Amino acid sequence: MRFSLVVVLLVAVGGVAGWQWWQARPPYGPEELGARATLEFVDQETADAALAPGTAIYAHDSADQIVLGRVTWNRPAKAQNGSSLRIVLLDRRDGRLPGLITATSSRPDKISVGMDGVLNTARERDPWLGEPRQSNGSDIYVSSLDASPVTFQTVLRQKHPGPDLLYAPIALENLTVALIHVAPDGQVHWAQRLR
Repeated sequence: MRFSLVVVLLVAVGGVAGWQWWQARPPYGPEELGARATLEFVDQETADAALAPGTAIYAHDSADQIVLGRVTWNRPAKAQNGSSLRIVLLDRRDGRLPGLITATSSRPDKISVGMDGVLNTARERDPWLGEPRQSNGSDIYVSSLDASPVTFQTVLRQKHPGPDLLYAPIALENLTVALIHVAPDGQVHWAQRLR
């Protein structure tokens, strides 16, 4: 009797653990998206044209650097309703983010700009994203896998006292673009360096 109770208890615990593992696994990996990114320094006219009919961020002087990027991906066969992506532009050396970023998409109603706790959760798992920290920067929230491509732009200004933000001058090779997949329950499944 006691042996069978132990067996039943072990099966129950194993079943719960198996169910949790099954629920926590990503429905697809980054390779299924085939995501790719481009990043370049541009002039104001090029940024304006890329963000039209939206509004680009304006450079104040010639020392500012205007960054224009684009992220594209393929819709995965096992897309999960309610899952989302974050597109993050950061300094690969220290994880700094731009203070303000603007974006447009084939589905502009499915993207927004801001910051939530997802990046810090991803940073705990993927150190190449930088140390977890109180962030003053912005990233791009993509609520639909049908929103590809996403074009984004920011202006990096000369370093000034204040928040710990990405600043000019910086070499293009020190900038990276990351794509983070988030489950409907907010769990970070994976992060991929695109550039």
